[in-house]
Amino acid sequence: MAKRLQSAAGAKQKRTKKTKPKLEQLLTPSHHVESADAAHDPCRTIHIGTTDAPTNGASFVRTAVSQPRRKKQSPTTAAVRAKHWSQLPLESMLDTRMCDLGLTIDDTPLELMLQKLYGELAARDLRIRPHCWLSDEWFAPDGIPGIAIPFYLAHPKLIRLERQQMLDVEGGTRDWCMKILRHETGHAVDTAFALHRKKRYRAVFGSYSTPYPEFYRPKPRSKNFVQHLEPWYAQSHPAEDFAETFAVWLRPGHRWRKDYSGWKAMRKLELVDELMAEIAGQPMKVRSRRQVDPVSRLKKTLREHYQQRHERYNINYTTSFDEDLVRLFCPPESRHSRKAAAFLQKHRSEFCRTIAQWTGEYRYNINQVIREMIERCRGLDLRIEKPDERLKRETMIMMTVHTMNYLYRGNHQVAL
Repeated sequence: MAKRLQSAAGAKQKRTKKTKPKLEQLLTPSHHVESADAAHDPCRTIHIGTTDAPTNGASFVRTAVSQPRRKKQSPTTAAVRAKHWSQLPLESMLDTRMCDLGLTIDDTPLELMLQKLYGELAARDLRIRPHCWLSDEWFAPDGIPGIAIPFYLAHPKLIRLERQQMLDVEGGTRDWCMKILRHETGHAVDTAFALHRKKRYRAVFGSYSTPYPEFYRPKPRSKNFVQHLEPWYAQSHPAEDFAETFAVWLRPGHRWRKDYSGWKAMRKLELVDELMAEIAGQPMKVRSRRQVDPVSRLKKTLREHYQQRHERYNINYTTSFDEDLVRLFCPPESRHSRKAAAFLQKHRSEFCRTIAQWTGEYRYNINQVIREMIERCRGLDLRIEKPDERLKRETMIMMTVHTMNYLYRGNHQVAL
């Protein structure tokens, strides 16, 4: 959820540059989702300048303007292109350009969650309603009081693809999505009211202009920061520290004064409380409604998008538990079809619960170790034979050892 920085020149270019849309893009039907179980009609097409009915059950489009002769397509290629992307297998969907997905926030579960968010802000008398749009990931642009939401949350088929590619769906549950929305709203409030320019902000949270690190090393037992998003995200940067603190403060019914009693983070919560009281009922100072990298303008394919994400989150160093992972699971040349990363993901909750009972450690902390193990298993492409109780037991023992050693020896670093 790091803030995406934009230069003034780059912003002007994005605002003025226009490209001529291709015919295929203009004719891509928009697809709205009301819920994960909603019925869809993805085969709708627009017939322009003709009253002819489709033949042989195939939908097609004619235009009133004559078109240059095109190279004849094979029946297979034509059939694939005639299908809406949501009808394709997940693997075939990867070759779809993001701008051709035709996604919107309207009539999706996201719309209801944004209404809930705006209600929470209104209850605090904060006169801000961050404008939101779909992009390639969660972020809050620097200088714009708005929120970019990842495209996959706008369609259940894309959620499936995200889970297949990343083993997890960031914001994939209602509670998780609301937590991220509150966090990003913290950035929007900070921007809209220029809070980071105040001396009190800098004295408590640090300098907003501090460069974002490529990685950060969290301290799991630190009580200087609130605990809201994984993994100890408030520790990554002063701007994220403020956004996390704001999210804890905004959450309805959250008893932060009781939960953080005795913590040094209490001073941050109290400052947020003071600042919000000061801007209550006040108009925003920054009102830009610009959208940065909306999905409708992203030309990359889903395949290119996920290749970039895999490279970004693959930490290219050998961790202290690589040796045990290789010993426990099978190498890729074993040709076993089951992936160790998927195995760990499937039993993630059970492992967290059991290890927490054994060690008394917070499940929140244990989950971070498992998360990185999943990433390493994916990077090493480790496999397993048919899973059994013995494999689960040995995995939990290995995780328990590394939970106690890895977290508290300064080796744990998280990619931003």
